Amino acid sequence: MSLGKWTGFDSREGVREGLKTVGYIATDRIANTVYLASQLAKPILVEGPAGVGKTELAKATASFMRVPLIRLQCYEGLDESKALYEWKYGKQLLYTQLLKDKLDRIVQGEMDLSESIEKLHQYDDIFFSPRFLEPRPLLKALQQKEGAVLLVDEIDKSDDEFEAFLLEILSDFQVSIPEIGTIEATSLPFVFLTSNSTRELSEALQRRCLHLYISFPDEKLEREIVRSRVPDITEKLNRQLVAFINKVRQLDIKKLPSVSETIDWARTLVLLHAENLDREMVRETLNTFLKRQEDMQVAEGRLDELTEQAVREAR
Repeated sequence: MSLGKWTGFDSREGVREGLKTVGYIATDRIANTVYLASQLAKPILVEGPAGVGKTELAKATASFMRVPLIRLQCYEGLDESKALYEWKYGKQLLYTQLLKDKLDRIVQGEMDLSESIEKLHQYDDIFFSPRFLEPRPLLKALQQKEGAVLLVDEIDKSDDEFEAFLLEILSDFQVSIPEIGTIEATSLPFVFLTSNSTRELSEALQRRCLHLYISFPDEKLEREIVRSRVPDITEKLNRQLVAFINKVRQLDIKKLPSVSETIDWARTLVLLHAENLDREMVRETLNTFLKRQEDMQVAEGRLDELTEQAVREAR
């Protein structure tokens, strides 16, 4: 089984160009991993700092494939009823009330209790059939006839038990429901799992996935990303702000600016009609890419130096 039927997945370059058409600038490693995953029908475990484009990769792949993105946001305490399925208890209760009179007639006239129970057993599976099943993200992804991208976001925030529960889906693209049996994927979903590495994931889960680590991009790639997302920005301002962001990431701060925050800053500067970085403009917009007060204080203490260096190096 493979996902290679999708147009554009016949080569690494096809993947790169396809993702580019939907606004995602992929490195060689990213394009190669997505291509291999499509051919091997393997999930991709994407790790890296927050805000480097892990979730965006899944969104872009869904857009490129023109299939739904089905997202499961992980958290501590997540269980099957939220991730896989639950029974429509309200509908079951309604059907019970509607069938009450019929059930009374079924058991009337029977010789004894055992015969009545045997007769009722012919109907007890009705309430645990697919018609009463409410699919949650995992099951919903398996049931998409035209395929889907399944994003299991921040898997490291879930419990070990839930991680173990995922293994059947990741290896066989199927789930087992006690009352119904095994449900196999109608069409193989393209699966992404993201992690911010807040805890170590099990070897069993890692073994079932291709691994992809996305780090902060170099300045050339980040300028290309900004250019694709903020086409109105001038080349000079693009070079200056990316140089400034990269210098901020070298400071001793708690939360480094993400790529998405670089894009937000670029959009902010365009809205303010900025043509060059200057100290006051940077000071007024620091909160666009720095979200902690102590980090802002560190940056403000070196604002003249950082701004001057960024402008000089961007010439």
